[in-house]
Amino acid sequence: MRILFISDGQSEADWLAHALRESAHSLQRVDDIRDGIFLAGQERFDAVIVIAAVSSTYARLTAAIDPLSRTDRNAILIALLGEATARDRARVLRAGADACLSQPHSLLELNERMRALRRLRVAHGCGDETPASSIRLDATTREIVADDRRVAMTPCEFLAIECLLREPGTPVSRERLICYAWPDSSNTDPASVNTIVSRLRRKFARDLPQARIDTVSCLGYRIVLAPTNP
Repeated sequence: MRILFISDGQSEADWLAHALRESAHSLQRVDDIRDGIFLAGQERFDAVIVIAAVSSTYARLTAAIDPLSRTDRNAILIALLGEATARDRARVLRAGADACLSQPHSLLELNERMRALRRLRVAHGCGDETPASSIRLDATTREIVADDRRVAMTPCEFLAIECLLREPGTPVSRERLICYAWPDSSNTDPASVNTIVSRLRRKFARDLPQARIDTVSCLGYRIVLAPTNP
């Protein structure tokens, strides 16, 4: 998933952001709610996570829920609070959050809550889903799955494929791939994209012939998928 992570600068946000990246998510982090509202309007995210670990910041977080939800209506909106009462959580949910969790936070629960909410969005036609194809991604194991075959990916390979699969057949720029697959690096060598694409092409040629990555002159790369059999 592509996640916008809006933190309050507390230490818990650091480990949680790291853990989400290790869970095969592409994470864009900001430490100011106003910056988060701006970014939510500039890019399509699958989920927006807002964290407020101190009770004195709960009101500010609650006030930001409405503009965040209006900016990106398809994104799952999850609020993470510190120690909180049921009344605190209910107030955030009434403001428009899809879920509100309080300490102690569990990465396992957060991941499963996001996946469950994502399934509901797709089932109701409110989310983006990759068109029917002969391959799918397994974020739990960081593999591409085709029929009974599983092909292991490195973290960057997995995120690059996920980025391309968001718009199959549509060119994705090198800059966009860097932002998605290396979201926490501001000085990634553009040649790294060439390396990743070359490795993926070799894996596809060997294990997944129903998919290929094309180079589109002056535009970037696109993934082309064979349709599923009727």
